[in-house]
Amino acid sequence: MSAELAKTGGALAIRPDQTQWTEEQGLVLRQSGISDAVTKAELSGFLHLCQRTGLDPFSRQIYLIGRYSKKEQRDVFTPQTGIDGYRVIAQRVTSQTGGSYGYEDTLWCDTSGKWRDVWLADVPPAAAKATVIRNGQRFSAVARFSEYVQAFPDGNPKGLWAKMPAGQIAKCAEALALRKAFPHDLAGVYTAEEMAQADNPAPERHLRKVQPGEGDPWANDGQQGTTAVKGRSQPAQDIADVAAQTSNQGAVKDLYRQARDEGLLAETVKVDRELSELGAYLIARGKQLAAPAPEKTGDGSGEVIEGEIVETLSEGPSVVEGPSEADVAEHQLRTAAKAAGLDNLDAEFEQSYGIPIAQAGAQQLREMTAILTGHAA
Repeated sequence: MSAELAKTGGALAIRPDQTQWTEEQGLVLRQSGISDAVTKAELSGFLHLCQRTGLDPFSRQIYLIGRYSKKEQRDVFTPQTGIDGYRVIAQRVTSQTGGSYGYEDTLWCDTSGKWRDVWLADVPPAAAKATVIRNGQRFSAVARFSEYVQAFPDGNPKGLWAKMPAGQIAKCAEALALRKAFPHDLAGVYTAEEMAQADNPAPERHLRKVQPGEGDPWANDGQQGTTAVKGRSQPAQDIADVAAQTSNQGAVKDLYRQARDEGLLAETVKVDRELSELGAYLIARGKQLAAPAPEKTGDGSGEVIEGEIVETLSEGPSVVEGPSEADVAEHQLRTAAKAAGLDNLDAEFEQSYGIPIAQAGAQQLREMTAILTGHAA
């Protein structure tokens, strides 16, 4: 892969050892549609991804696509390729590492749950299933049409999703299956078919904003003093503001969990006129609110103290003096994902490892971090 990068492209060739885009490369990238709104981190992540996958942005094998993010208040750039780019990577990796890979027949599902090996109906299928076989192991994935279709504001499919719905959703299922079969090689890049729905109009939301220090009357988990609201998104700054106002360490712990589940730990927030990462601030705030350790009662109450951001264990009383190894590894992973421009980290991790980030061990989290930072063995 590295040799190919060095041999092709002339003055635009991406060298395996380069750490930033050259002036000539930058000019061509901007002519391809990358605006000045792109961040240095996004460009660096894109360069690393091109080096790792062997896809050439100057031959239009891979793109950096900008889409406006309300959360970021700017265009956020995401690497994209076509399904052919995925196939090129899979074939190249197989040739370099040995072994074999192939496919089972694609299947389509109707709304009754019946699977078919050919889609003849005039209406779109409800889902498609693709199975990749690598070195004798099966990697199957199902993509639902409603989750990926690119639609007009009225909900009707547009473009190829209207003309060839079965083919479009089959590409999404194939991309998911290939990413399971080649997790290290395809991490961080998505196909255009998968990302088409990102351009759909966002649904209107009418949510009540929780003010800093205010208990939420809608919360029903029975925990006093907890201001985190499960299942409802809050901006990172709001979470930091609530943590700054509360004197309840349990509330900070819940805020940390909420920020972790919503992928906000690596977001930058402002506290006391200082900028900090949300995850780091919540850990420090939890430590600040830690109380002296009471005697263990042995009654199984699981009282947790002297901690930064800690979990209440189910088996008897415990004392945790800091964040767990997995918490630290997760924070490092989310920071690396943000720097690499990987916006869909949770979905990518679950596709690669088969479990959510919250259930992963420190070793798996560190392994994914090494992949994103280019330090994988």
